[in-house]
Amino acid sequence: MSSAERAYEHTKHQIIRGELPGGTLLSEGVVCQELGISRTPVHEAFLRLAAEQLLTLESRKGAVVRRMSPSESADVLEMREAVEASAATRALRGGPRPDLVPVLDDLLRDQADAIAEHDVDRFVDADDAFHTAVVAAAENPVAVHFTRLLHDRQQRLRHQLIRVRPEQLHPALDQHRALARAVAAGDAARYAEVLRDHVAGHRGAL
Repeated sequence: MSSAERAYEHTKHQIIRGELPGGTLLSEGVVCQELGISRTPVHEAFLRLAAEQLLTLESRKGAVVRRMSPSESADVLEMREAVEASAATRALRGGPRPDLVPVLDDLLRDQADAIAEHDVDRFVDADDAFHTAVVAAAENPVAVHFTRLLHDRQQRLRHQLIRVRPEQLHPALDQHRALARAVAAGDAARYAEVLRDHVAGHRGAL
């Protein structure tokens, strides 16, 4: 991995997981010291993060972590629900998906373990893998592409919402179990219904 890639991954990881919240002023020099690299690759990484709208480069302040506004968060949730509901309909149009059920069950166990261990990062990663697995099961490259485009914003939003309202972990797991049951039954309408309630709970926290 190049120095610029290391600086990019390091800083992006901190932003998405909320370790660098919106409004935080970033110093190229600090990242240089943290990673033991020169300023040029860090500057390249900051330019890349700015292009992805995770940073804002301001002439006087320098690099500032971009805030996610309530409207942007709502937009992300709206698009995520639309893509996933459509993908689930396609994935389940042939009936139950016994091939997908074990994958989702493993991720549900991972989420339950994460709650027991108070590991928010692990829960969020399993949450992402759960929904991504359903979209992938549709075998629709366009849906997969849109999911990837939304990924960073969605993960950042998940971390923000769960850290603000950790009491939502148990209800979220219950809803994931209901989604998995819909997959096992081949019930796309039920999947869409549960997903709508699941996303609505996130909207209520914005």
